Amino acid sequence: MLVDAATRDDAAVMRLDPKRALLATVDFFTPIVDDPATWGAIAAANALSDVYAMGGRPLFCLNLVGWPRDRLPLELLGQVLGGAGRVMERAGCPIVGGHSVDDPEPKVGFAVIGEADPDRLLTNAGARPGDWLVLTKSLGTGILTTAFKRDLLDEPGLAQAVESMTALNDVAARLALEHGAHAATDVTGFGLLGHLQNMLDASGVGAELSFARLPVFGGALELAAQGAVPGGTQRNLEAAQVEWDPGLSEPERLLCADAQTSGGLLISLPPQPADALVAALHAAGIPAATVIGRLTPEPGIRVHRDPPA
Repeated sequence: MLVDAATRDDAAVMRLDPKRALLATVDFFTPIVDDPATWGAIAAANALSDVYAMGGRPLFCLNLVGWPRDRLPLELLGQVLGGAGRVMERAGCPIVGGHSVDDPEPKVGFAVIGEADPDRLLTNAGARPGDWLVLTKSLGTGILTTAFKRDLLDEPGLAQAVESMTALNDVAARLALEHGAHAATDVTGFGLLGHLQNMLDASGVGAELSFARLPVFGGALELAAQGAVPGGTQRNLEAAQVEWDPGLSEPERLLCADAQTSGGLLISLPPQPADALVAALHAAGIPAATVIGRLTPEPGIRVHRDPPA
């Protein structure tokens, strides 16, 4: 085993031979949007993201379904799986089987199997002091989807988040490898701060972030101020061990901890390649990508309003 649960990484990794490693990951969740096909597409992209975060290529997947068959028609499940299938097809990752159970609450997800070169594996344990941190997608999906559920946001307002959540992290992973990334993880349910902390713990480093540099969805800060905050986001913030800039408001701090679905990659690499990586990501149609901070020898997370000196 090259990677197991000890470092809280994105996937388990087993070496098959000197040139091949097998990746395995699983993820599923309840509906976060009204449209069934979109929910399936988001679930598929979210499950694939863990393989990309390790620098891997998905091979195939198994479907996981919990479905209230007495309350929701199976035709609706067909729409969910259709949306998921189109994303998996785009990723070159066929759905080859799975399992379903009768469940009072609908759930859908995937166990994804992938492969990677063990010598080019991206883990959360390779970050180094002096590295810069690049984030590839905007923050705020948890806040926006919660606002949508509470009728504080309409479908056009949610569209930016849906587009992001259904976008694959395949190009970002490829470019991270090409630019010599030292470490990577994807930002999902534990929010930026939680997944960053896992990277810091595994690598034995600390981090300084600039709130002003964080990519954030339009309207997310205002909606957080109105109380559209999922429970997971609130728990993430309460658990975070962070030295905050005293000028940062509660909604701004919540954005740093917002529980993401199918979020971006958080990539650690030296300063010069980091600038080149951001330029390459922009050229590849990933405009949210930006440098959000740097790694330090001192442990802990410090969040400044502006870039640290």
